[in-house]
Amino acid sequence: MRTQSTVDRRNLLKFAGGSLAALGLTAAGCGTGSGSGDGTVTIRYAWWGSDDRAKRINQTIALFEKKYPKIKVKTDFQPYADFWKKFNTQASGGNAPDVFQNAIGFLRKYDAKNVLLDLREQAEQGNLRLDGFRAGLEKFGEVDGKLLGVPVGSNSMALVVDQTVFGKAGVAPKAGWTWDEYHAALAKIRDTQGRAGDAGPYGIMYLYDLYLRQHGKAFFSTSGLGFTEADLTDWWTKAHQGVESGIYADPKRTIQAKPKSAVTAELAACEFTWDNFTVRYASEGKSQYGLAPIPTTDGRKTGQYLGSLMLSGSRRTEHPKEVAQFIDFMVHDPEVGKIMGYDRGVPATTAQYEAYVPTDAVGKQIAAYEKQLVESRVLEPITPHPAGADVTEAAFLRLGEEMSLGTRPVPDAVKQFFTEAKTALAP
Repeated sequence: MRTQSTVDRRNLLKFAGGSLAALGLTAAGCGTGSGSGDGTVTIRYAWWGSDDRAKRINQTIALFEKKYPKIKVKTDFQPYADFWKKFNTQASGGNAPDVFQNAIGFLRKYDAKNVLLDLREQAEQGNLRLDGFRAGLEKFGEVDGKLLGVPVGSNSMALVVDQTVFGKAGVAPKAGWTWDEYHAALAKIRDTQGRAGDAGPYGIMYLYDLYLRQHGKAFFSTSGLGFTEADLTDWWTKAHQGVESGIYADPKRTIQAKPKSAVTAELAACEFTWDNFTVRYASEGKSQYGLAPIPTTDGRKTGQYLGSLMLSGSRRTEHPKEVAQFIDFMVHDPEVGKIMGYDRGVPATTAQYEAYVPTDAVGKQIAAYEKQLVESRVLEPITPHPAGADVTEAAFLRLGEEMSLGTRPVPDAVKQFFTEAKTALAP
């Protein structure tokens, strides 16, 4: 789950559609990390993110190397799209970093390519603690009994709202509000504030997943899609009507406004995204922004789950023990929690969660939002995405946009999506 808010997700997904297999994963090559005569080893650690994240991570690495003087860490970071482009090439050559930032959409894909280290053995040997995680997050990186990633933070889908516009329109979302109430609120904002209510949620795969879960389904099953062409036809038909009526922002103007969001560009009063992205709006826009609950179908079930960035190891690493010790330090050490803050979501472990107490308004909102999700017991487990999920998400985003622009009719967009998804998700 992405926490780099300024990335153009489309560009990444276009790239991610490339096949690792096509690049030729070979059995040759192994040399990740290195060792020296005095027992000192060097491991390579790669992540995606901003310069600010890099600055924070480098501070945590300095702490790690002080505690483990026989382990040196060589770092590498890239913007989101560049990270996966480089990683794909490295993995294809059998030279993936010893430890790297990961997300759930890539677990099954790279497990199928024999790229990921099963960290279960290191946990059993005491090199990696799996206790002390919040809200069951320790199971987030499990796939088919293997431990392929360890969460560093959590986030969840939310509705980011322009509080000033919502206030002037007299709209005050409450927990359990329904989709009908949500659409009525958007119309009220359009009519009273001269602004579209929402940026347009039709291409957000993770939001559609919540909607499906509210109806007893899901976007992905363990092996393919968890919904029908009739389901998507209904979703995109309502979306097309929303664009036509003006409760959703003009997609052409939304595209022109990028990289700004439609909300901070003052084209829409709200949009669905990850809760920790709220930081972006505060720094990018001129208004006051807050988090509102996900609309429901029955007044109760939101279908939400906690997402997370993770740390994974390379199956080819020569230093699995050191990799496990590094991950353990990064997810449990309280000083690391203080340094990282909510950069990668709310800290995954209790030790780091309690070590960092936000003092800024945005941080407090994020903390309160996730606390409410946990205490209200609305959270559900997430299904690890099947291999090909990234390509499927790219198709969903692209075809949803084409539908919204009117360049592809809804029936054609639905048919094309299922054609591309079945190809991407084929065994």
